Amino acid sequence: MENRFKNWKKPKFDKNGMTKWKWVCQHHQNLKLGKYVDIGAFSYINAKHGVVIEDNVQVGSHCSVYSLSTIDNKKGKVIIKKNACVGAHSIIMPGVKIGQNSVLGAFSFVNKNIPDNVLAYGVPVKVIRKLTKK
Repeated sequence: MENRFKNWKKPKFDKNGMTKWKWVCQHHQNLKLGKYVDIGAFSYINAKHGVVIEDNVQVGSHCSVYSLSTIDNKKGKVIIKKNACVGAHSIIMPGVKIGQNSVLGAFSFVNKNIPDNVLAYGVPVKVIRKLTKK
């Protein structure tokens, strides 16, 4: 565990769904957040249909996670598995699952499931390669 998480606590939301770290979640009662999660400033989460972010996940700044899309009327729970990293300015669409230990490059549009232990990026996202354990 990194020292910066020595006193980690789950975030509290104000009346607008904003945290003190300047990220926001609508329907935060439907957000299931694991321990040691780091979500970057100015990120937006719509958890109307459920969002699960497991332990040790990192989400860069300016990301959007949607369990509901009013553009194409898609909805579904989003799951980001343990130790996954989501690069800054990425968008995760409804019903998507991000695999354990996977890394999403910055500025990715994630409209499909990402398996465990891969590097993926792009618009739309593509799996680039498997990640090897050190």
